[in-house]
Amino acid sequence: MATAAVRSEPRLGWSPARRSAWYHFEFYRQTWRGSVISNFLFPILYLASMGMGVGHLVNSHAGLVEGHPYLDFVAPGLLAMTTMQVGSGESMWPILGGLKWTKNYHAAVATPLTPDDVLAGKVLFVAARMFFTGVIYLGVMWAFGVLTSWWSLILPFAGVLVGLAFTTPLIAFSSTLESDAPFALVQRFLLTPMFLFSATFYPISQYPAALRPVVQFMPLYHGVELSRSAAFGTGAPLAIAAHVIVLVVLTVAGWWWARRNFRRRLVL
Repeated sequence: MATAAVRSEPRLGWSPARRSAWYHFEFYRQTWRGSVISNFLFPILYLASMGMGVGHLVNSHAGLVEGHPYLDFVAPGLLAMTTMQVGSGESMWPILGGLKWTKNYHAAVATPLTPDDVLAGKVLFVAARMFFTGVIYLGVMWAFGVLTSWWSLILPFAGVLVGLAFTTPLIAFSSTLESDAPFALVQRFLLTPMFLFSATFYPISQYPAALRPVVQFMPLYHGVELSRSAAFGTGAPLAIAAHVIVLVVLTVAGWWWARRNFRRRLVL
């Protein structure tokens, strides 16, 4: 599974899944510059434009949002949204490419690695990317002065859970395809609506009562609410548990489906 020149070798004693993840880390070490803008600049721009720009208008006309300045309210939701974007981006074209175009995953299973190892390595790499993104976002939030609780330190971990709830189902879906045409539909009719209508930018109480169950059905809504609870150190325990359960169920179900598809496509 090698398409890029590497500068190190996996250590003896590493598990097969860790060796598989090492490939992705090594490749990313040579291509990380292409994600600098999304990892570093986008958090600043999002918080500056939505939090401070729009937030100034919201605060001056409507006051606090659920007891918080608008910037404080919107920042955790933007973190959840960003990890969703990182996870989904790594779970569509790269997966189809490894299975169909470059055949990297087929090359990997020609070694002692199994389809399960290939899948686990990819998921470990994506989880690490999402955690790193969450740490950066946390630093930007600190710089903007929006961290109000020590519970906010778990935001990167919450971001990983949010991202995995999209990563494993999308990997499973991508591993069934022979063309990338459906990805545009996923982005247009699934990811973009969730970005706009998952209570990221305004509380769910602002929605018409008939639409609130639809919003609460969206996975990103649970990620946004979980991130807010972590950022503020508030929230009813049962509600927090419900958000975690939804995200864990999506992650586990996606893993089971993806594992089944990888075995079907990679076992010669």
